[in-house]
Amino acid sequence: MSGALLMVDDRACSFTRYAARERPHELVLLRFEEVRGDLSEQYLRETAHLPAFWVRADVPLEAEVERYLDWVADQPLQPTRFCNPSEPRQHIAQRFAALAGLPHLSAEQVEWVRDKAAMKDKFRRLGLRTASYQRIHHATEVLDFAGVHGWPVVLKPVDSFACIDTYLLNGPDDLRQVDLTARRWLVEAYVGGTEWEACALVFDGEVMDVWPSAMPSRPLDIVAGAMNANISVGAGPGPSSDVHGLVERIVHGMGIDHGYVHLEFFEADGEVYASEVGVRVAGCEITANHGHAYGFDVFGAVLDAYQGRRPVLAYTARRCVGDLLLPMPRSGIVRAVTSRQELLDLPGVIEAELRVAPGDRVHARRASHNACGYVHVAGTTAVEVEKRMQYVLDRFSIDIE
Repeated sequence: MSGALLMVDDRACSFTRYAARERPHELVLLRFEEVRGDLSEQYLRETAHLPAFWVRADVPLEAEVERYLDWVADQPLQPTRFCNPSEPRQHIAQRFAALAGLPHLSAEQVEWVRDKAAMKDKFRRLGLRTASYQRIHHATEVLDFAGVHGWPVVLKPVDSFACIDTYLLNGPDDLRQVDLTARRWLVEAYVGGTEWEACALVFDGEVMDVWPSAMPSRPLDIVAGAMNANISVGAGPGPSSDVHGLVERIVHGMGIDHGYVHLEFFEADGEVYASEVGVRVAGCEITANHGHAYGFDVFGAVLDAYQGRRPVLAYTARRCVGDLLLPMPRSGIVRAVTSRQELLDLPGVIEAELRVAPGDRVHARRASHNACGYVHVAGTTAVEVEKRMQYVLDRFSIDIE
């Protein structure tokens, strides 16, 4: 049964903008005071028509839930369903939903999808292969691990996302760039082969469909300056493994009843290695890619799944479409940037968005979602899309002083 939806809103992404525009009569926003600065004044004006509850910082969550229940009782919409698109808010958001009596991930499920060591432990219990890994606290543990498994190794916080504070270490000297006292860390062996993504929509315990994506560059190469893109392979060659079966094993093994699942995995030497999984819409514009590639309202289908309505996946196309994130090479003042219309005039570009304009002050960061905008590029194969993406990059320019 469908009902009003309480949705976590901590960033202005395409999914939340779609929900605010297309489903305002079914939507209540849940916002966190501690990340108020991440929501621009323009975005707050765009969503001012929606009821929004702000969770205060430094106040016990139980007290905030009680305040929410009093507040929502006077609102025209009474949420009976819950959706959290935010990776970093998983723990607090799912706990809030539990205290408010809404559908939610359990504390154990949150650990499986947020703590990368617990995640890999669970993958192995489900019979899946993963890279060798170890929780670490000291540099000597990293050196000992590399002594057994060889260099390079990957060092990452157990609760990171978007490659923030994630490093490919090629030798002992690379450890100097990392403060191992700052976070909880995991080291894992480097896996070669091809890295893939796969997204899936789950309803009533059923994996309705799986949409794989090719990655022209690995995320760790992206933060070093490589092409930042994902390509939904609605047509043409995709992964050689049984991706649907892989997703089903994880979904059923973790007891995921409904929602959007985002998986990263490797195919190397004829074997499949499960890497990471999230239960929320994918980052960047990956979810939108699937809608363009298969010709359907993907965001509407995702909202239906979270609102308790069985999604209708009526595809009208089969092609490859990818999102290319446009580079933002440094922080400073934007002096000039290629226009949206110039981007739309390039071969294969079907949609474009610039998040900056001349005169704006911008802040670059080492993260896989660092960008000044994006384009969606279509083609008959992933190879054709990647070539068109490179053509876009060759003609795009941004001048930051």
